[in-house]
Amino acid sequence: MSWLLTKYAITAALVVLIGEAVRRSDRLGGLIGALPWVTVLALIWMHVEGQPSEKLARHAQYTLWYVLPTLPMFVVFPWLLPRWGFWPTLAASSAVGLVGFVAFAALVRRWGIELW
Repeated sequence: MSWLLTKYAITAALVVLIGEAVRRSDRLGGLIGALPWVTVLALIWMHVEGQPSEKLARHAQYTLWYVLPTLPMFVVFPWLLPRWGFWPTLAASSAVGLVGFVAFAALVRRWGIELW
């Protein structure tokens, strides 16, 4: 149980750190937020818990495949925000990310890459 609480505390501290960095500097916050902290932490936790290297490698590989099609949402969000406001923009850009993922998954299936 203490290991689980340690993981939660470290992960939460990282989220707070990113949030504080964003308040001080948009650029620094964007840089820190763009780094794959969640994936890095997941890989660390998996390694410490004794998961096999193959599982860690697959996790990193699938993360790449899942990130690529969702990138357009970050193009749409700043464009829509001044026009629609926060919540509609968040919903629309999330939908763009979801549609991008579904289309990308259908495309890469042709090469034997199964994303769902």
